[in-house]
Amino acid sequence: MSDILERLARTIEARKEADAEKSYVARLLAADEDAVLKKIGEEATETVLAAKSGDRQHLVNETADLWFHCMILLARKGLGPGDVLAELQRREGIPGLDEKAARKK
Repeated sequence: MSDILERLARTIEARKEADAEKSYVARLLAADEDAVLKKIGEEATETVLAAKSGDRQHLVNETADLWFHCMILLARKGLGPGDVLAELQRREGIPGLDEKAARKK
């Protein structure tokens, strides 16, 4: 499953060189960071509303939009899905409350 995330990350990277007039991703990457952050906020809100609606496909669609825009932000910062997956793997098997407490130290 992570293959699709890696392919998408490569596409996003390629869009850094694309014409912002012809590519949505290139436009977001060319804009100031606040534009991407605002879009993530919008998509997060839409994801919450989709979850409340009870429509499972709507939730899947909005979550895909949220993940996509988070990947654009990661690319802006020189990161990718591998970085997030590595962190999730690091956390695997650690109780959530213990992991969260360890981050505060």
